[in-house]
Amino acid sequence: MTQSTFLDLVRKSLSAETAAEFERRVDEQAERLRAAITDGDLDSPDFGIGMELEVYATDEEGTLTRLPKSVFEADCEKELGLHNAELNTSPDRLTEAGIESQAEQLRASVASTREAAREENCEIVLDAMWSVPPAEGTHAYFDDIDREDGVLIANNMAHSPRYSAIDTEILEECGGSVSLSVPGAEVSVPTILVESLTSSIQPHLQVPDTATFPEAYNAAIATLGPVLALSTNSPLLPVDCYDVDDPEALLDETHHELRIDVFEQSINGAWEKVRFPDKLGEPTDVVDFLVDDPTVAPFLREWLADGPRETFADDYWELDHKRGTYWRWLRAVTGGQPVGDGDERSLRIEYRPIPTQPTVDDIVGLQCLVTGLVRGLLVTDHPAKTLDQSTAETAFYNAVREGIDAELAWITADGEETTDSATIYKEVFEYARRGLREQGVSESVIERYLGPIEARWGQRRTPSGWKLDQVRSSIAGGASFPEAVREMQQTYAALSATGTPFAEWDEATVRSR
Repeated sequence: MTQSTFLDLVRKSLSAETAAEFERRVDEQAERLRAAITDGDLDSPDFGIGMELEVYATDEEGTLTRLPKSVFEADCEKELGLHNAELNTSPDRLTEAGIESQAEQLRASVASTREAAREENCEIVLDAMWSVPPAEGTHAYFDDIDREDGVLIANNMAHSPRYSAIDTEILEECGGSVSLSVPGAEVSVPTILVESLTSSIQPHLQVPDTATFPEAYNAAIATLGPVLALSTNSPLLPVDCYDVDDPEALLDETHHELRIDVFEQSINGAWEKVRFPDKLGEPTDVVDFLVDDPTVAPFLREWLADGPRETFADDYWELDHKRGTYWRWLRAVTGGQPVGDGDERSLRIEYRPIPTQPTVDDIVGLQCLVTGLVRGLLVTDHPAKTLDQSTAETAFYNAVREGIDAELAWITADGEETTDSATIYKEVFEYARRGLREQGVSESVIERYLGPIEARWGQRRTPSGWKLDQVRSSIAGGASFPEAVREMQQTYAALSATGTPFAEWDEATVRSR
């Protein structure tokens, strides 16, 4: 794509004429999609699972680095930042064979991407936030922008007219900068590329019967706090974002999951688009909520894709494009590849708050936890799905701040409200196992993947807590704060690369020293 074509697409996206035509198409497609959902056209043969995995790259010294184009010839795709990559699995049935297929796909993708990166003297890191900045520094990295005829171009952002249009529109709404305010740091940058600080995993659960989709979605909302509390992995920004006189106080005060803060604050200065999800009353609410969300950087199908409309996704192209900026921590996705027999129609839950985990086994473990738990809550008609939305939201943001020590909320199988984490996690793992058994998964496979995740609760240890403890230990040994963070990240990357599940890292860390 030439630069003139790139700029022309961005300017067209931001025009009033495009906005009007885009909204007309969205309204028309939404009406058809409501009818399709009501008629059961998005029903699919079985529960299905999938995964998105985001990673970042470092050089041989553990410093953030940009990925060469050759790496993307491997089994990965570009993401927002030039240092990012995304790996995806094809969907499988939620069965034992499906779970093993997901794990095999992820292992193969990680291995091939790492091999391609190492040929370019880079390392792929399975981590939720980079805290060792690039050689030029974090502010210089984000401040490297150009403007051409009113179009914002962040030079360390993937060269995409869609990304540039989103960036330009949001920065105009925010007065030219986006700001982060977290314990120990006040950061202002001229681009939403600050989002690329973070990496996530996104388990998908395809629900076969669209009539029951609201029950599954509402049950998933109840799980967000407990699942996030087990998986927190981004307690620190890049070290040069801090002006620290008392690093111990910072380590005590920082949030365990800064990824949530970064994503929300980088967008919500313009609109409150990144937020906790609303509960569903009817299956068609998934369409209504999407239509009512503010539109950002609309595109029209004919700009980027030629030819006849032959698939379900093509028939709803503009509506699906709008979904790309519908940022809730739980999102419904219509269309897409179903599992089993059938055409390209399905309805799935996209579970979005989980940070990238240290190893493939940890990632698949959380995928099993999320999908098995929702399945178990459904098959038993568990009352957790009736948990008040505001209560679930409070528990979620408690987990953001406090990790495994957060005050959570749940409704037990007996219908009792509780904030006792021991009671909550007893049921969380009980019903996750129940859901996987319902799908024919053997006890050995259940234990292989859920056991290390449950061990985090038993140890009261998560990746974020491990990172903070590592930094504390290095500071106590005489290291400066930046030195301690770099040492922690190098140890993390080395242990991650072994594939050792996080729950075994205490022992592995001792052996490595």
